[in-house]
Parts: sequence; structure tokens; C-alpha cells
Amino acid sequence: MGWFACIIGAANEQVLWPVIGTLLYLAIHILRSENSKSELKLIFKAVIFGVSADTLIANMGFLYFNDAWPSAHLSPIWMWTLWALVASTVSGSLSWLRGRPWLGAVLGAIAGPMSYEAGIRMGAGSWGPNGQLGGLILLAIVWGVAMPLFFHWHNRHVSANLRQNQ
Repeated sequence: MGWFACIIGAANEQVLWPVIGTLLYLAIHILRSENSKSELKLIFKAVIFGVSADTLIANMGFLYFNDAWPSAHLSPIWMWTLWALVASTVSGSLSWLRGRPWLGAVLGAIAGPMSYEAGIRMGAGSWGPNGQLGGLILLAIVWGVAMPLFFHWHNRHVSANLRQNQ
């Protein structure tokens, strides 16, 4: 739901309510998680990773985002919330990938770029002047790294919490 809301909002240059709704969902998710502090740390790291990657790819001329608030030089805030949503699935719907970093990398390298392509086809952005193929390759690399990295971060936080509770 959050993905569709943000993509449709960006396509129509009306992202305020989708972003607020997504942030509300994320707040509830964090508060209801077994370890809110660890979940918040993971989401924060994932957002920093995603903003950095998307900003770099966009500034290299491979990707253009609609509704570029807060700056034309950064990925837009609606993309930040999408990275946070992905991170929120690590301990839930994607937990079956835990301990399978290669599978996570392969699935990330395939599904990540497909998600961007779908968003572009729905009007949330476009491929930049340097082209679709280069953009898809860069996104495959980013997402191929992101998924195992997010699980690594999650496992570190869980391990640290277990040590603190002993």
C-alpha cells in the first residue's frame, strides 16, 4: 500500500499525504516491534543508504524523480519513505531471507530495479539522459548490496540486544 501511495502521489506531484500515511505506518510498526530501538536503527541506516544511492544515481544522470522535494540535488522524501518501508520488512515478510545472503542479493538485484521501472511507468519519474540500461545496472548493484546489508545490520542489532539482555 505504501509503495503504491507514494508512487501515485509522486506521479501526480501530491506526495504529502502518502508520505504522512507511510510515516504513520512506520511509527506504528516501530512501536509494535519486539525491539523498537533496533528496528529504528535499521530503518535509519537503510534510509541513509537509499538516499545516498538514489541521489548518486540521479546526479549521474541515470534517473529523474518527480516531486523532488526537499531538493533537486537529493532523492525526494517519498523515496526515503520507500527505503524505510523496505527495511521494515526485514524482520517480517522478508525474514525468510535471513541467513541466505546470496539469495537476498539475487532477489534484490532483480526486484529492486523492477520496482523502479514500475514506478517510472506509473509516472513517478523517468530515466535520465544517460539511459535506462545504465540506470537498471546501477540499481541492480545497489539492491544486490542493499538486501544482504540490511539483514547484516538487523542481525547485528539483534545480537547486540541479546548480549545486553543477558
